[in-house]
Amino acid sequence: MKGKPCVAISVVLLVLVAWPAMAPAQGRLADYERAAGLRDKFQALTAEVVDRAVWIEKSHHLWYRKSVKGATRFMLLDADTLTTRLAFDHEKLAAGLNAASGEKFKPEKLPMRTLTFTDGEKALEFEVGDWKYRCDLATYVVTKVGPVEREQWPPVWGAQFTAREPKASPDGKREAFIKNSNVYARPKGSTAAKDEVVLSWDGSEGNAYVTRSLSWSPDSKKLAAYRVQPGYRRIVQYVQSSPADQLQPKAFTVDYQKPGDALDIERPVIFNIETRARVDIDAGLFPNAFELSDLTWWKDSRAVTFEYNQRGHQAYRVIEVDPATGKARALVNEESKTFFCYSGKKYRFDVADGKEIIWMSERDGWNHLYLYDGLTGKVKNQITTGPWVVRGVDKVDEDKRQVWFGASGMTAGQDPYFVHAYRVNFDGTGLTALNDDAFNHTVAYSTDMTLMIDTSSRVDQPPVCLLRRAADGTVLKQIEKADIKDLLKAGWRAPEVFTAKGRDGRTDIWGIIVRPMNFDKSRKYAVIENIYAGPQDSFVPKSFMAASGMMSLAELGFIVVQVDGMGTSNRSKAFHDVCWKNLADAGFPDRILWHKAAAAKYPSYDLSRVGVYGTSAGGQSAMGALLFYPGFYKAAVASCGCHDNRMDKIWWNEQWMGWPLGPEYAASSNVDNAAKLQGKLLLYVGELDTNVDPSSTMQVVNALIKANKDFEMLVLPGENHTSGGVYGERKRYDFFVRNLLGVNPPDWNRIEPKKEKAQ
Repeated sequence: MKGKPCVAISVVLLVLVAWPAMAPAQGRLADYERAAGLRDKFQALTAEVVDRAVWIEKSHHLWYRKSVKGATRFMLLDADTLTTRLAFDHEKLAAGLNAASGEKFKPEKLPMRTLTFTDGEKALEFEVGDWKYRCDLATYVVTKVGPVEREQWPPVWGAQFTAREPKASPDGKREAFIKNSNVYARPKGSTAAKDEVVLSWDGSEGNAYVTRSLSWSPDSKKLAAYRVQPGYRRIVQYVQSSPADQLQPKAFTVDYQKPGDALDIERPVIFNIETRARVDIDAGLFPNAFELSDLTWWKDSRAVTFEYNQRGHQAYRVIEVDPATGKARALVNEESKTFFCYSGKKYRFDVADGKEIIWMSERDGWNHLYLYDGLTGKVKNQITTGPWVVRGVDKVDEDKRQVWFGASGMTAGQDPYFVHAYRVNFDGTGLTALNDDAFNHTVAYSTDMTLMIDTSSRVDQPPVCLLRRAADGTVLKQIEKADIKDLLKAGWRAPEVFTAKGRDGRTDIWGIIVRPMNFDKSRKYAVIENIYAGPQDSFVPKSFMAASGMMSLAELGFIVVQVDGMGTSNRSKAFHDVCWKNLADAGFPDRILWHKAAAAKYPSYDLSRVGVYGTSAGGQSAMGALLFYPGFYKAAVASCGCHDNRMDKIWWNEQWMGWPLGPEYAASSNVDNAAKLQGKLLLYVGELDTNVDPSSTMQVVNALIKANKDFEMLVLPGENHTSGGVYGERKRYDFFVRNLLGVNPPDWNRIEPKKEKAQ
C-alpha cells in the first residue's frame, strides 16, 4: 500500500507529458492552434472580394475596397466608360499617412474603411483611429484635420433642459430662447432685456420648456415648443476596478431607463409671434407617450406635425396640429394587438409637402408600403402586397411616382431571407425586379438613380459585383468576381443551408450547419448552437464569409449551427408575434425540431451532446436553454445576458415584453427561474457593461447561489458589452471541450502564450 501513491503520481505525470499524443482527435492543442489561425489564413486566400462600394456624390464614379491575395486595394470605377483603376497610389498615401500619424502602415494594408472624395476628386478625407485626415492627391501630403467626433458616453442627463443656444427664425429677424424655464423671443442678435418678449409664463424647473424642441414655422410667424415634465432619473453605478492610468479604481454613473420607469411627459404648445397668443393642444391623441418626435412644420406653414409612439408600442400615430386652433388629428393611425415594430420597420416619406404620405405597416400580416392621402388621413392604396416582406426603402422618386426598395420572400422556392431590389409605382403597378436570382443582394444606387452596384453571394457561393442599369437591372459590367480557388485547396468547407418544419408543422425554419475541415461523417460530433433570438432582426448569415467564429469553434471537433426560430423578424407578422411577452421562448420549440431533423438526416449529429452560446439577448437565451429546455441542451455559455427583462434598457424590452409590466416578465426571467438550472453553465460579464446593466448577471448569480446550483463565472475587468475577447473566446472553447467532448483542454499555464486575434 505504501508504494501505490507514488505509482499513481507517476501515471498522472506520464499522462500529462504524453497528453498531445494520447488525446482523442478532438480538442487537442493542434486543434486550438488551427482554430486561432483560421481567420487570417482563410481571408488571405480569398481574392477579388468587394466588401464596400460607395458612389461619389453627384457623379457616375464609384470607389470600392477589395481583397487581393495578401492585401487590400481601393479601386475607382468610371461607370460611363466602364473602366476601373486604382483609386490612388497606395505607396504614396501610406508614406503620407505615416508621416502625419507617426505610425507605420503598410501600403497593402491601409487601415481606413471609408473614403470621401472632395475638391472634384482631387483630395481624400478619411478616418484612422481617433483622427480625421486629408490627403491632397496631387502631392500626397497628408494632414491631420482634427479628432473624430464621437457621441459623448455616458450621455449627460438633462442636456435638453440645460441647452441655451437660441433658435433663429427662418427670416433671420428673430430668435427664440429659454429663460427661467419659459419661452422668450427677441430681435436676432440683441441681448438687451428690454427687447425680450415673454411668450410663456407656466414653465418651471419641474415642468420646463426646452431649447431643443423650439421649432419655427417656415413663415417665421409661429413657434412650436415642448414643455417637459421630467420622469424618473435612474442611475446605474459603475466601478472600473483596473484603470490604465492609475492604481486605484474609478467610479462613474450612467443614466439608464428601465422597463416600468416613469418617463418624461412632453406637451406641445404653439405661440403666435405677432399676437403673442398661446395655443394649447388637446392631448387626446397622444395621452401616454413613450416618445414624441421633433416638432416639424409643413413647408407652407399650414400645420405642425409630430409622431406619437404610445407606451407599450401598440399604437403609433403621425399627428398634425392646426396652429390657429390647436386641433390635432391623426394622419396615420397604426394600432396592433401585439406591437408596432418602431425600431426596425417604421418608415415614412412625405410626398409634395405632406399632400401624400408613404407609410410602412404590417397590418395585413406582412411588412408592406401604403400610400396615404395626407389631407384626409385615408389610405389611397396599398403600394406593395403579397406573402413577402419589404426590407427597406432605398429611394422615393416624387416626380416619377416610384419607390425603389429591397424585399425578401417574393420568389417561391428561394431562401425567404434573400434580399432583392425592386421598383414599383405609387399606385402599386409596374413592380419590377432588378435582380431575382437565388442569391442575397446588397445594392447601392448612383445619386441620379440611373445606375446601381449589385453585390450578390450566398454562404456557399462567393460574391460577384456587377454594375447594372437601374431602370431594368440590365448588367453593364462585371466589376469583380471573387476567386476562392486557393481557399478550397486549403480545405475550406462552405456552411450548409438546412431547413426543417417549425412547431406548426408548416413553416420552414432556416439555419446553417458548419463542420470542421477534417470532418469525418463516420464519427459522432457534439453540436453547439450560436444563438441570438432578438426580435429586432434575423441573424443567420446569408452572404459569403471566408471565415467566422463559428468556423473556428468547429475546428475543435464540433458541428456548429445557427438558426432563426419563430419570434425573430423578416418573416410574417404571425412569425414575429411569437416573441410577444414571451422572450423566454426564443424560438426553442422550432430550434429543437430543426436539430432533430438534422440528426435524422446526418448520423454524425449527436443529439445527446448539444451546447449553446450567445451574447446579450443571446446570453439570456443561452442560459434559458438550460432552464426551460434542460432535457435537450447540456451546456451553455452566456455572455453579458439580459437575464431579467426588467433590468435591461427600456426601449428594447418594453417593445417586446409590453407595458405595463406584468407576470410575463417574471415568467421569462432567468433570475426568477434560476432554481431550474440543469447542465453546465458558464457566465460572462463585463464590469463596465453600459448596454446591459452588469447587475443583471450578478442577480442571476445570486439566485443560483441561493438555489445551491453549480456554475462557472468570468468577470472581465475594464470590458463593456462583450463576448469576452480573445481570453473569453479561449475560455468558451475550453468549456465546451471539457463538457461536450469530455476532454481536458491544454494546460495554458504551461504553454507559452501567443498573440491571437479574437474570432
